[in-house]
Amino acid sequence: MPYLTISTFLFIFALIIIFWIHNQYHLDIVVNPAHSPSSRDVPLISICIPARDEEQNIGRCVEAALAQDYPNIEVIVLDDRSADGTSEILRLLAARNDLLKIINGSDLPAGWAGKPHALFQASAAARGNWLCFVDADTFLESNCLSSCYAKALETKADLFTTMNRQLLGSFWEKVVMPLVMTALSVGFSPRKVNDPGRRDAVANGQFILIKRSVYDAIGGHEKVKDQIVEDKAISELVKWNGYRLIVADGAQVLSTRMYTSLPAMWEGWTKNIYLGLRDHPAMLLLGAFGASLALIAAVFLPVWPVLGFLWLFNGGGWQAVVIVLQAFGVWIFLLFVRAGVATKMNISAWYALTTPLGAGVFAAMMLASAWKVLSGQGVTWRGRKYHSDT
Repeated sequence: MPYLTISTFLFIFALIIIFWIHNQYHLDIVVNPAHSPSSRDVPLISICIPARDEEQNIGRCVEAALAQDYPNIEVIVLDDRSADGTSEILRLLAARNDLLKIINGSDLPAGWAGKPHALFQASAAARGNWLCFVDADTFLESNCLSSCYAKALETKADLFTTMNRQLLGSFWEKVVMPLVMTALSVGFSPRKVNDPGRRDAVANGQFILIKRSVYDAIGGHEKVKDQIVEDKAISELVKWNGYRLIVADGAQVLSTRMYTSLPAMWEGWTKNIYLGLRDHPAMLLLGAFGASLALIAAVFLPVWPVLGFLWLFNGGGWQAVVIVLQAFGVWIFLLFVRAGVATKMNISAWYALTTPLGAGVFAAMMLASAWKVLSGQGVTWRGRKYHSDT
């Protein structure tokens, strides 16, 4: 009877947790494709793209930016001392299009993180009434700027940011990224961010559209010069100073390919998790809870039905049958919701079967990041080392 009692408790707990985790993400504001403004008398929008060793993405990113149907743009790329083929690709693109301006980044000054310094330099050269910060791994549909600008006006946004369609190519991307995105949804509530009465603030640095007047009023990237997660820091300055912050679903008008391999994902996500835990010590407890859930999904869920069958074959009787049914009940529910997540991320629903593997990798990233915080180690990002006092 104790085994059945424990199994029943775990059965109920697992169903509640799975349901709760997968019902936290509500993007009520959606960017629908919109036509280009009919008049050319529209504000100039400066698209600012930081690029450091981005030869795989920069050509596609810049060409998409230049192809916008919004009638009044300039595109500025800050080449942040790239050591690969990025500079040559940019030189060839600039030779073919007068709208493109290339800036060679200066050495990183003391006290600055890399990306804020790159965007600081790009924004200093921008002439637009609006600034649009776009990561080099993000690709805009031709109607993206027109659509986002229209939605920003509609929502009276001072800073407008989007959650994008994630492009997943390799096996490990399809295994790990859906789990990571689900985990992020637990700690990030778009409804709270979009509520001007709450202090919750976040922005996605892959795409940020901000009024130049507001950017200057909050001090721009110089104000967050030491922040590696500069997008969240900028969003906090905007909202906490009384301006309107909006986060929207931009999946129909832009996409991002964040990482292409497991090592790249490990470096990128351990960095992000590390910074979240470092800057908010109370998050260590939430991180430990998340890592525990991931480990349970990775280790215990596959073992649960096996234990039930072993007991059944050793005389467990009807109680063992119930435990086996409970274990498979949790599995069926989990696979059902994970298949839904996979489908929304445009990958095969069969990747739901890799949930324990992805959860194991995610748990390892959580634990590695927590250890870096507790031990005082730093993180390496884009070839630069950042310590806990950065």
